[in-house]
Amino acid sequence: MLTCGGGGSTRANGRRGRWFSGLMAWATGRAFNEGTAVGKMAATLGPSGWWQRWRRRLSAWNGSRMLLLLLLLGSGQGPRQVGAGQTFEYLKREHSLSKPYQGVGTGSSSLWNLMGNAMVMTQYIRLTPDMQSKQGALWNRVPCFLRDWELQVHFRIHGQGKKNLHGDGLAIWYTKDRMQPGPVFGNMDKFVGLGVFVDTYPNEEKQQERVFPYISAMVNNGSLSYDHERDGRPTELGGCTAIVRNLHYDTFLVIRYVKRHLTIMMDIDGKHEWRDCIEVPGVRLPRGYYFGTSSITGDLSDNHDVISLKLFELTVERTPEEEKLHRDVFLPSVDNMKLPEGPTLPRTTRLAWRTQLESAGVLGCHVGDRGDPCQWSLAHLAGLEGTGRNSS
Repeated sequence: MLTCGGGGSTRANGRRGRWFSGLMAWATGRAFNEGTAVGKMAATLGPSGWWQRWRRRLSAWNGSRMLLLLLLLGSGQGPRQVGAGQTFEYLKREHSLSKPYQGVGTGSSSLWNLMGNAMVMTQYIRLTPDMQSKQGALWNRVPCFLRDWELQVHFRIHGQGKKNLHGDGLAIWYTKDRMQPGPVFGNMDKFVGLGVFVDTYPNEEKQQERVFPYISAMVNNGSLSYDHERDGRPTELGGCTAIVRNLHYDTFLVIRYVKRHLTIMMDIDGKHEWRDCIEVPGVRLPRGYYFGTSSITGDLSDNHDVISLKLFELTVERTPEEEKLHRDVFLPSVDNMKLPEGPTLPRTTRLAWRTQLESAGVLGCHVGDRGDPCQWSLAHLAGLEGTGRNSS
């Protein structure tokens, strides 16, 4: 967990989990020896009065435990303050994944789907093995309608390849489309949404200023192609060197999106501290997209493993002015960064999105046909239904 918003913050250890487990044990009765208590009371009161008194005490005890248990279960692991300001986090289990990976599969009840060469193992999910020409992905089936969120990724990249003889890396996605194989770290090109790349192989031979592995981020409205020959440099928002291969300790990446502010940090030094990598204000991401992760190998290869994905809802205070500025958008964009104009969306698509946003409780949002800035409000779209104007 983050204990502060900036770099160098200490990550929470396992004490909170052990405390929670102990409290759950008490709440469910495992920490209370009821048999011993009954025996002592029977010996003291005799056969005539021990049962009536024990029944009253047991009823009160069970009621207290049940109330506490319901409170604990209803709030997940409970809110936790994660900054100097009024920011709290809540684990969203429908968007999270951890051992023993029971929610992974192909059935309709599964929360996560595998694609390509991805495999579920006991201790991790392997996106690609250390073999040539493989690709795999893991996608959440539930669209995310959170306004502010934080995704923590526990991953491992390792293999037999020596320096610069391994590849290609993995990506973490928050995109409109899911389960679409392609050339961008195993996902489709010209995606719509956010991509964060852990690139382990430098394709651009002449560049000297950056050291690989390298983490970068890209926001796309569906009009941009990822430039493999230049390692994505023409479209990246920022990046940093991240030596993550063949390490003997855990490696983590966190993507935080709060008030249209995108922050990416990493814990790759075995110090249990977050270190800043990318920070970009003015990032506009729609709600209702999907989280996923993917990987690809070519002539060079590596094992790309995901141990856990944990998504937290962040609750933050907004001023009335911020509420007006932070209205929902339909296409991704970045302030002060000109993206090529995306394709005009048909009227039926805009109306379908209006219905989906309304059903998710997203009210007062602006749904744009091009999106930067959004030009179509829900009320405007509703008015178009009866007129047929701007129809495709």
